Amino acid sequence: MDLEAAGGAAAAAGHGKRWRGESWRATLLLAYQSLGVVYGDVATSPLYVYKSAFAGDDIQHSAGNEEIYGVLSFVFWTLTLITLLKYVLIVLRADDGGEGGTFALYSLICRHVRAGLLPGGGTRDELMEEDKAMGRHGERPVSRVRAVLEKYRVLQRLLLLFALLGTCMVIGDGVLTPAVSVFSAVSGLELSMEKEQHKYIELPVACAILVCLFALQHYGTHKVGFLFAPIVCIWLLCISAIGLYNIIHWDHRVYRALSPYYMYQFLKKTQTGGWMSLGGILLCVTGSEAMYADLGHFSQSSIQIAFISVVYPALVLAYMGQAAFISQHHNFESSYHIGFYVSVPESLRWPVLVIAILAAVVGSQAIITGTFSIIKQCSSLSCFPGVKIVHTSSTVHGQIYIPEINWMLMVLCLAVTIGFRDTKHLANAQGLAVITVMLVTTCLMSLVIVLCWNKSIFLALVFLLFFGTIEVLYFSASLVKFHEGAWVPITLSFIFMVVMCVWHYGTIKKYEFDVQNKVSVNWLLNLGPSLGIVRVRGIGLIHTELMSGIPAIFSHFVTNLPAFHQVLVFLCVKSVPVPHVQPGERFLVGRIGPKEYRLYRVIVRYGYRDVQKDDLEFEKELVSNIAEFIRSIGEYDKNGFVEDTDKPSEKLSPVSTGIPLWEEDGDLNASVSPHKEVDPQNIAPKRKKARFMIPKSAQVDSEVRRELQELMDAREAGMSFILGHSYMKAKSGSSFIKRIVINFFYEFLRKNSRGPAYAANIPHASTLEVGMVYQV
Repeated sequence: MDLEAAGGAAAAAGHGKRWRGESWRATLLLAYQSLGVVYGDVATSPLYVYKSAFAGDDIQHSAGNEEIYGVLSFVFWTLTLITLLKYVLIVLRADDGGEGGTFALYSLICRHVRAGLLPGGGTRDELMEEDKAMGRHGERPVSRVRAVLEKYRVLQRLLLLFALLGTCMVIGDGVLTPAVSVFSAVSGLELSMEKEQHKYIELPVACAILVCLFALQHYGTHKVGFLFAPIVCIWLLCISAIGLYNIIHWDHRVYRALSPYYMYQFLKKTQTGGWMSLGGILLCVTGSEAMYADLGHFSQSSIQIAFISVVYPALVLAYMGQAAFISQHHNFESSYHIGFYVSVPESLRWPVLVIAILAAVVGSQAIITGTFSIIKQCSSLSCFPGVKIVHTSSTVHGQIYIPEINWMLMVLCLAVTIGFRDTKHLANAQGLAVITVMLVTTCLMSLVIVLCWNKSIFLALVFLLFFGTIEVLYFSASLVKFHEGAWVPITLSFIFMVVMCVWHYGTIKKYEFDVQNKVSVNWLLNLGPSLGIVRVRGIGLIHTELMSGIPAIFSHFVTNLPAFHQVLVFLCVKSVPVPHVQPGERFLVGRIGPKEYRLYRVIVRYGYRDVQKDDLEFEKELVSNIAEFIRSIGEYDKNGFVEDTDKPSEKLSPVSTGIPLWEEDGDLNASVSPHKEVDPQNIAPKRKKARFMIPKSAQVDSEVRRELQELMDAREAGMSFILGHSYMKAKSGSSFIKRIVINFFYEFLRKNSRGPAYAANIPHASTLEVGMVYQV
């Protein structure tokens, strides 16, 4: 399968381009760094895989070692087929502008198919500029899958629900992985103290480590990142060396268990019990999805090099070494003889215990950060209530911290740890979450092969059936343990799914109300140049979700307020389902009505990985781009009128580089003698005046200069931000379910969530909020 060539086109955009042309030295450095961020989760799986597989009464370890050899064979081939073949060699190539994860796959599909359900973003037409930037000129051949998906709205809704299901399971994994990893690492205390003491120490120690882990999140990954890679490297070196020692010392013929024949023998002997034990064997690939989700921090080649050359061999040696030791020891108590620490030489158990706890913390850190990232993606695309997003690194945008989500994860993680108090139930819960995300990724990936890579549907079906069959087998084994812990991720996912669906539904209804109640341009033209009111100095920014037409809030202002600003800007801030929007494509600027009205429309687009600037920088960039639009449109529009149609792409133009602003210090203290002592406290701060720098080569007429001068004067007079504060209410006669969803659930989420990201950066002294009731 030539999937590499097919995936090359999909990886050509965004900041994924920055990895091209990197030297081997830089690639190897990235590979080393990825060990601490990407592989902490999968590297700690040997702590609990065998113990989870043999937990309960599903299978017993007999003297013939058929069971342990069968489990080793399943672990080896699952790690090889799922993690190595599927994720490392295939799925990693399906990046969305350098980003990975379940929601990135969904946005990648939406960018190639008219299947987007997100307001103001997600369709091919609205992101055609990015296609041109990626060199994909012209229309693609319409496949049957694409035609069917674009035709039926119900399939588009199912696609979105499917992506949200995978997202919810990732959040559930963010709750369960820290609990499983830390609890399994701490369980090594049971071999160093009495059993009664162990009962009272293990749980408090695990909870204390978890509290410290979540309490340190606000410092950011970058401040402790230099510790991550060495810890994981030491851990991998440790488990591989112990594994090699156990193979040589106890059973050097354990390599025979790598044959698939032992899987057949295992299932033949154990039957139903062996099938149920697959839920524990599955945990050997936990962290594979996190590896794909963290793709944005590294390059494909660096992640592949790190896994193939370091992680994969170390894990194989570790699992083989444990199997070799267990195969020669049948005299331990059942609660001890399968665990990881029993295979560690007694003189090394305490150092290994310390390293294991540190490695578990690193692995937990990776999945928590991944949970933050995926919730940010959903929030940016109107699929999750607004949350506070803190960027902990000025250089790596993916390193973020979300306080509300962090403390929620901590409470849930402590709850499941205290509630279960053993790795058996925790592992069952984590296994179902992991395999569900993998199934979602497999299904979405098969669509990517057809729709984005333009491969045959036969190749997509081969991918779907091969990996889907393996994962369905594991999924059934995990689901059957519903009463033994697997209900936790289902319950958590159901709650998060309800929240996401209600928020998305309410957002769609609000957007539809804005579209249906927008004011026509003819109504505006009939008001005349003065708009029927007094125009005062300054710039008025009216925030709206509309990309065309006049929002209804403007008619309320015109009707009820006696004055308005001399320059009005209808500002629409959109989050589009791409990781990054290039600076030259971020601003779309147009004019509403005749030139003398001084009404402009600006659409600002952000990707779900972009960082929005503060109010001062944003204000400068906004005014600069409007000025550049005035200058450029003056060269082509001699009549000074731009038709306002319902197609924003026909009247809005991207502004690649705005007219630069230079600021001069106003000398307010020029009359003060240089020899006279001056009290610093009595000196007022110097005011800065902004001036536009029109390029010398530009041919600008007097009308354009007058318009630029008025814009400059308005900016110096000040800028006011007008925000609409909407209240949603179901129409009379609506169904009972709709009234419950809109009047109670959505309104509850809206009241308890944060506003848009740009609203947080707006100075309160310059903000005016107007309440409106939306009957939907």
